[in-house]
Amino acid sequence: MSAKDLRTKSAAELQKELLDLRREQFNLRMARATGQAAKPDQFSKVRRNIARLKTVQGEQRRAAKGK
Repeated sequence: MSAKDLRTKSAAELQKELLDLRREQFNLRMARATGQAAKPDQFSKVRRNIARLKTVQGEQRRAAKGK
């Protein structure tokens, strides 16, 4: 998921994507706690995707506020 792709989505789509990523992050955390974590690098990928998505949301909010 790239920031360029995220910028083309609407606010509702971004919110849904954020919810999905948060769910995935929770599931990874639970898998790690129970000793079932298969891919440790997935934690950082999900965390970075969440940060990227929130950055785009902030950009869109500032752009809408400026109009």
